[in-house]
Amino acid sequence: MELSKIPNIKNLDSNNFFLLAGPCAIESEEMAMQIAEKCVEITNKLEIPYIFKGSFKKANRSRIDSFTGIGDKKALKILEKVGKTFDIPTVTDIHDVNDAIKAAEYVDILQIPAFLVRQTDLVIAAAKTGKVVNLKKGQFMSPEAMQHAVKKVHDSGNQQTMITDRGTMFGYQDMVVDFRGIPLMQQYALTVLDITHSLQQPNQASGVTGGKPELIETIAKAGIAVGVDGIFLETHYNPKIAKSDGANMLKLDHLEALLTKLVALRKTINTF
Repeated sequence: MELSKIPNIKNLDSNNFFLLAGPCAIESEEMAMQIAEKCVEITNKLEIPYIFKGSFKKANRSRIDSFTGIGDKKALKILEKVGKTFDIPTVTDIHDVNDAIKAAEYVDILQIPAFLVRQTDLVIAAAKTGKVVNLKKGQFMSPEAMQHAVKKVHDSGNQQTMITDRGTMFGYQDMVVDFRGIPLMQQYALTVLDITHSLQQPNQASGVTGGKPELIETIAKAGIAVGVDGIFLETHYNPKIAKSDGANMLKLDHLEALLTKLVALRKTINTF
C-alpha cells in the first residue's frame, strides 16, 4: 500500500516516517482538539505525514470499573471533527463486526486491536468497508503469522493494509520488541512500530496496566534505525490524569523534541 492512498495525508515528499499519534481514548472534544492541534503544528513543522489516533471506546479493560468511553457516537463525531478541522486523516480501533460499519462513517483508517487480529469476521468486516485497515500484531503472534491477517484483508477485496508491531509477551507482565520482525513484516505491508504499548506491563495485581514511558525514546530510535515505515504513539498533555493507558503515554510537551531526534536519525539512516 502507498501512503498516498490515505485521504488528506500531508508531507509525503519529505521521505520521513509517518506518524499515528493522539490520546489513548477520546475523553472530550476539548481534549482531542487540543492534542490534535499540537500534533499538527509539530508534524507540519518537521514535515512528518500525520494521522490522528483516538479510541472511540475501550472494550478491552482489566476491571469493570475502568473507563470505557464517553459514548460511541459522541466520540466518533469528535474524531470526525478533528479530521475536518485540521484536514488530516484519523484512525480508531474497532472491536466487533458492527463497529466496522459504524466507525467507517467517521474515520479514514480502521484499526484491529492486537488481541482481536485473528478474529476473521472482524478483519473481513473492516476490509469490506473499503477503509485502510491497520492490523496490530498480536502479542502472542510471530511476525510471519501476520501475513495471514493481511491476506484476509486482501482476499476480501481491499489492498489497503498496514501492520503495527506492539511488542511480544515476555513472561506474564512484560513486553519486548523483536526488531528482526520489522523487515520481515514489511514484505507483507507497510509496518509501524507502536512505541507506547510495546512498553506496557500488563497483568498487574492492581488491575491497572503499568508501563515504562522512560524508554519511549529508546524504542523509537531503534525502530527508526531498522527502517520502520511509521511510528505509533499515544500522547496526552497530562498522562497522570489520562483515563486510559496513562502509564505508557508520552507527555505532549515532550513530543516535538522526540520527533526532532527521530527525523534527524531518519535522515542519517537514509544517507547509507
